[in-house]
Amino acid sequence: MPSFKNSRMSEDIHRELPDIFRQVKDPRVSNMLSVVRVELAGDGSHCKVYISSLLGMEDTKQSVKGLQSASGFIRRELFARLKMRKSPELHFIADDSIARGAEITNKLEKIISAEGETHE
Repeated sequence: MPSFKNSRMSEDIHRELPDIFRQVKDPRVSNMLSVVRVELAGDGSHCKVYISSLLGMEDTKQSVKGLQSASGFIRRELFARLKMRKSPELHFIADDSIARGAEITNKLEKIISAEGETHE
């Protein structure tokens, strides 16, 4: 059962990561990244970070590789910013939820515009 402290720490990590990503100098890391979800283990030793990009799944996968190589820097920054007792091991996972959401929105807009044309 997730504790209040664990969920609060997950939210803090979720808030800090995009700013830290902007400081990563790896060219594989895209500027168009979004943190979709953060899952912190109960003991705080591991953290799954779901990443999505507006530029597509291939860009997201390349960015995940860059983030994995920069995970030491990211862990150190999180540790310093959040005053954590121990810094969790970060696992970056590519997620295409932003692209799927945009696709669904486009389909809904087409349906609404087609429906509007039939009523006129």
